[in-house]
Amino acid sequence: MERSTFRVLVVDDYEPWRAFVASTLKSQSKLRIIGEAKDGLEAVQMAQQLQPDLILLDIGLPTINGIEAARRIRELSPRSRILFMSENRSREIAEEAIRTGACGYVVKGAATSELLPAVEAVLQDKRFVSVSLTGPAMRDLENELTAHDSRGEKVITRTSPRSVETARHHEVSFYSDQRALLENVTQFIAAALNVGNAVIVVATESHRVSLFSRLDVRGLNVGAAVKEGRYVALDAADMLSAFMLNGMPDPVLFMKAFGNLIPRTAKATKVGYPRVAIFAECVHLLWAEGNAEAAIAMEKLGNQLVQAYAVDILCGYSVGQDGMDSQIFQRVCAEHSAVYSL
Repeated sequence: MERSTFRVLVVDDYEPWRAFVASTLKSQSKLRIIGEAKDGLEAVQMAQQLQPDLILLDIGLPTINGIEAARRIRELSPRSRILFMSENRSREIAEEAIRTGACGYVVKGAATSELLPAVEAVLQDKRFVSVSLTGPAMRDLENELTAHDSRGEKVITRTSPRSVETARHHEVSFYSDQRALLENVTQFIAAALNVGNAVIVVATESHRVSLFSRLDVRGLNVGAAVKEGRYVALDAADMLSAFMLNGMPDPVLFMKAFGNLIPRTAKATKVGYPRVAIFAECVHLLWAEGNAEAAIAMEKLGNQLVQAYAVDILCGYSVGQDGMDSQIFQRVCAEHSAVYSL
């Protein structure tokens, strides 16, 4: 959705927090705060009156809580995107909040690093959930919402022309903390293995070794999965060499490399409708080399994979303390169904 300005309503009963949000959003010229509400009923009334593009909504509000306010807002201002911001770290509460049709949930303790990426993702019709809350339950919830929508039943979900695409996940994590990355990827892989699906890991040697150890600690018999052929670990640099041509990923070679690998790995599963979870760091290697255009081109090819095969892809970028150029960051986010900041 290309817009010059997005109108934002901020809802929180704590004035210093509203000031923090206003100060954070001020750095983005395309965001304009058009109102502030201090309780749930006022939020509903202002949403109906102002019809904002985005509502940043707390849960612990006076009069009516944020979740009930969101349900009413969805009826009165259905085109408004809702992004929850809450101190509550309960995954169950976050799931209930997302079920209202909200586009995301940011834990306030992580807002310094996550608020702007969350807003960016939501305005691009993506879903954003704080990394501390991500895992199998949240992914199952998104699948549930999408499954209902794809059957044409009336459900409350985000008003996005691309919502059906989320049945195929192509997600990205930006991280500066290696441990946070490995924990997130471990959850991603474990969720697939626990239900009998297959996994492809395309990573650096150190990350491949660390992931194997972490999965073993969780009680997963990765060695058996390797022997069965449903856990495949490859070196990211070696994989890149299979499809890079003149500094860019060649579409034919890329699809050939993964087109041979994915069906073979899926065939090793024992489930009726197998899916393949792919964690890949190839894009990070390209970006780290200064070849951002190649990384984005590969992300676009990743979108072709999720359309062609039953796969869920998680990409990882190590951005360090200085982060990533904002323009490149936005372009990378645009190619993914969900964005996580670790």
